Amino acid sequence: MAWRALLGTYISVRERLSEELESERGLPLTWYELLLRLYHAPDQRIRMQDLASGAFLSKSGLTQAITAMEAAGLVTREPVPGDRRGAYATITASGRRVFRRAAPVHLRGLQEHFGAHLSSEEAQSIVRGLNRVGAGTIGEARWRAWGQDELIPGAR
Repeated sequence: MAWRALLGTYISVRERLSEELESERGLPLTWYELLLRLYHAPDQRIRMQDLASGAFLSKSGLTQAITAMEAAGLVTREPVPGDRRGAYATITASGRRVFRRAAPVHLRGLQEHFGAHLSSEEAQSIVRGLNRVGAGTIGEARWRAWGQDELIPGAR
């Protein structure tokens, strides 16, 4: 029952967020999510394999998204020194501008379509429960690597 509620909520909220970003900023939600991760990454770059592990995309889907974002001037790909097959995705100045312009739309949508329907106590309970599931399923280190460390009590 909880699983179905989680999935249904995720799908419905994500659909609304996607519609709003597309209509107000012309930006696909998937691109926004990738720009978000790159914007907050050390040196604003992430190895492609690491970016793939935290994205809700297949490796080929990620490659296609990064290729399109690169063509739009939002990201670049750079080789990893000493690793012929490795590449970094790096956000560009244009990508940072696009991200900063889209962020208020996304944050407003999160509040309107998700946060406004929960009390502070309910939100904290959801965070605690989902962090236990996430860290318990893939391990705390990997959960933190996905950027969830700020959600794990005592992690910082």
